[in-house]
Amino acid sequence: MDERIEKKGWHWSRILLLVVLGGGAIFFLTSVYKNAGTSRLNVNKERLLTDTIHTGVFKEFITIFGTVEPFKTVYLDAIESGKIEEIFVEDGTMVEVGTPIMRLSNRNLQLEVLNQEAQIVDQINTIRYQGIVREQQSLNIREQALDIEYRLDLLSKRTRRNKALFQDSVIAKVEFEDTQDEYEHLLRRQKLLNATIDKDSLSQVVQQNQMETSLDLMRRNLNFAKSSLSSLVITAPIKGQLSSFDSEIGELMNQGNRIAQIDVLSDYKIRARIDEFYISRIFPNQTASFTMDGKVYDLHIKKIYPEVQNGAFEVDLVFDGDRPTNIKRGQTISLKISLSDETKSMLLAKGGFFQSTGGNWVYVLNEEGIAQRQEIQLGRQNPNFYEVQKGLKDGDIVIVSSYENYGEKDELIIK
Repeated sequence: MDERIEKKGWHWSRILLLVVLGGGAIFFLTSVYKNAGTSRLNVNKERLLTDTIHTGVFKEFITIFGTVEPFKTVYLDAIESGKIEEIFVEDGTMVEVGTPIMRLSNRNLQLEVLNQEAQIVDQINTIRYQGIVREQQSLNIREQALDIEYRLDLLSKRTRRNKALFQDSVIAKVEFEDTQDEYEHLLRRQKLLNATIDKDSLSQVVQQNQMETSLDLMRRNLNFAKSSLSSLVITAPIKGQLSSFDSEIGELMNQGNRIAQIDVLSDYKIRARIDEFYISRIFPNQTASFTMDGKVYDLHIKKIYPEVQNGAFEVDLVFDGDRPTNIKRGQTISLKISLSDETKSMLLAKGGFFQSTGGNWVYVLNEEGIAQRQEIQLGRQNPNFYEVQKGLKDGDIVIVSSYENYGEKDELIIK
C-alpha cells in the first residue's frame, strides 16, 4: 500500500551549513580580489635579521688596516763592491753615529786608488814645477831690468861728459853720437822691458790663480780617491736600531746592494693601504683614530703616496698627542679615517640586502607580521650604517639580511 511522503521544510542545521559555505565563498572571493597581482613568499623568522630605523649621529668613515713602522728609517747601501771581511755588530743592535757595521775588501779598488793617488801627486808636482819655472823667468826679466837701469845710469853720465867734451872740441862728433845712440837704445829697451814686466805681473796673477784652482781640484780628487777606500768600512749614519741585516763573512757585496736599515725608534708612524676608490677623498692632515686597551688615539695623514698598485695606494699617518706605550714595530692596527663631519641622519644598519637591491628597496615589517616591499633612497655610508634619504621613517622595522632567496616578491609572510 502506497504511503504518502510529506515534503520537509528548511532545517536549522541545513541553514547554518549554507551560511558557512556562503561566508567561506565570499571570504575566498574577497581575498582573491584583494591579493590579485601580489606575489608572496613564506619565510622562516629565525633566518631574518632586522633593524629599526632611527635618527642618530652619522659620520662617514672607512675602516682600513695599517702597519706600525718607525717614524724614520735610513737605508744602508754598498757604495763600493767588495768581499765581506769583518762583521762588527748583529741584527737588532742599537747603534750610535759612526758605529762600524762591517768591513769590505777590494784589492782592485785599492790598486786603482794607489795609481790614481800617484798620478795626482805627479800632476801636483808638475804644476808646482811650472810655477817655479815661471817665477824664475820673472826673476830673470827683473834682473835684466836692473842691468839696463844700471847701464842707463852709466851712459847718462857718459853722455853728459861727452857732450861737454864735444862742445869743447875735445872729442869727435862720432864718438859723442855713438854714446848718445847707445843711451837712447837702452831707453827704448827699458821701456819695452817695463811693458814686459807689467804683462808678466798680470800673467803671474792669472797663472797663480789657475795653479791654485788646479791644485785645489787635484787635492779634492786625491781626497775623493782616499774616501773610496774609507767607504769599504760601513758605519752607521744615525742613531737607531739596526735591522734587516743578514750578511755573512765571505759574501760578495756588489755596489748598490742593500746592506741593512737603521730605524729611529723614538717615534712611530702607521703606513696604511687604501682602496683606490677613495683616492679623491683622501687629503693631507685628514684625521683618523683607533682604539687600544680601551683608549682612543688620534692621528692625521702626514704623507700620501700617489702610486696605485694592485688597486690601492698608501698613506703615512702620525700620532696627534699620545701614542700607545706598548705599540710595536710591525704591529697591525685597525684604523678609522674620517671622510665627513658628524651630522644628524636617519640610519639603517648595513646588511646583505644591499647586494640584491642596490639600496633601491627593502622589506618593511608591519604589525601583522608581513614584510612589504618598499622603495627607498640611500645616501652616504660608513662600515656600520647607510644614510636614509627617502622612503622610510623612524621606527620602521627593516629586514637587513640577504634577499638572495626571495627573488623580487612583493610580500614576505613571516612564519
